[in-house]
Amino acid sequence: MNQYSAIIIGASAGGFVALSAILSRLPADYNVPVIVVQHRSKDYKDLLEDVLQQKCKIRIKQADEKEKAESGFVYLAPPDYHLLIEEDLTFSLSDDPPVNYSRPSIDVTFESAAETFREKLIGIILTGANQDGSKGIATVKKFGGTTIAQDPREAQFYLMPQSAVNTGTIDYIMPLKGIWEFLIKKANDL
Repeated sequence: MNQYSAIIIGASAGGFVALSAILSRLPADYNVPVIVVQHRSKDYKDLLEDVLQQKCKIRIKQADEKEKAESGFVYLAPPDYHLLIEEDLTFSLSDDPPVNYSRPSIDVTFESAAETFREKLIGIILTGANQDGSKGIATVKKFGGTTIAQDPREAQFYLMPQSAVNTGTIDYIMPLKGIWEFLIKKANDL
């Protein structure tokens, strides 16, 4: 039985560079599904999946309603929808009001994932210029998951990882290189 069933990553301002640094290191057959909430606007054509795919071996796609999370994939929350993970490990999309001025909200997805995956979840907060993710990462810890924050001193925008650190629920504070090395090591340990 795998030690971890999912990895969830929250990013906002500066997130593309941080996500690229981590996701480009994961092999195509990475054995844990990765779920990403990156704040992005609904008002323009977003090529985030396409641009990330050009840099990555692992398959990158937008999460679809009722799709099941599987290893070998990175699932991105679609613009203008909250992404939820159901008990049967499928995705659900919601157009409920924004949380922390964001839809998708990192908090909403992290809280949903924490309740579903419990101690088999790794939650990661990366660069960002707001506090979205702080409640969610604390919920990951409350349910027994492993919590990581990008080192705020390294982050392009320090506020989001620093807010996560300030919750007192972070297991590891790491630079991006440390995060991807951790994820590779944990996958190899499974």
